[in-house]
Amino acid sequence: MEGPAYNPRTVEEVFRDFKGRRAGMIKALTADVEEFFQQCDPEKENLCLYGFPSEQWEVNLPAEEVPPELPEPALGINFARDGMQERDWLSLVAVHSDAWLLAVAFYFGARFGFDKNDRKRLFGMINDLPTIFEVVTGTAKKQVKEKSSVSNHSSNKSKPNSKVQRGSESQGKYSKGMQPKEEDDGLDEDDEEEHGDTLCGACGENYASDEFWICCDICEKWFHGKCVKITPARAEHIKQYKCPSCSNKRARQ
Repeated sequence: MEGPAYNPRTVEEVFRDFKGRRAGMIKALTADVEEFFQQCDPEKENLCLYGFPSEQWEVNLPAEEVPPELPEPALGINFARDGMQERDWLSLVAVHSDAWLLAVAFYFGARFGFDKNDRKRLFGMINDLPTIFEVVTGTAKKQVKEKSSVSNHSSNKSKPNSKVQRGSESQGKYSKGMQPKEEDDGLDEDDEEEHGDTLCGACGENYASDEFWICCDICEKWFHGKCVKITPARAEHIKQYKCPSCSNKRARQ
């Protein structure tokens, strides 16, 4: 397990703790999925997936002390690994991971005396993020969020087949969320909203105008270049980009 005990005490600190743990678990189920798959060996004992505030993850045995310092993740996630489709297994682990994150956040809230308004505010902040399940299954990209932080992007009109985005270059580039028929309808405003709601398939965070993005040609998910270790220069020489998850699936088949 990781380091000394960490006890966030305010709503903002608990939410920061939640985001860090969530990012680590998303990484395990997306960008690091091959390594995660291998560590969940069904021949081993009851294993759990832990996320840490540092955005790291770990597959480990449950805590030995009873009761544990924090609520425990679902036990034995490794036993079902080879008994079902990998996609379904990862989705199941994602659901249990979401439940664990909420349990940890509200455990901190109870320990540090959050009142009704604090709990409501904490849940509101948490609920503004897509769940791990939504990120892993790809349903997060289909949800339209009521956020104005991305309303300054120009409408997307030309170059419908471009798969690379970065900063000002993103103006006029094809957004994953757009369907071809919407282009024909000229729904510029809707396209702009969809573009802003694009989420990285690795970390689950939103599109930002100053970041380089690349789209997987297999699953059509968008990724921050930094999350999948692809630079703009390297992207120019890639004819068909496959994200880590799709590459790993191909290799295993």
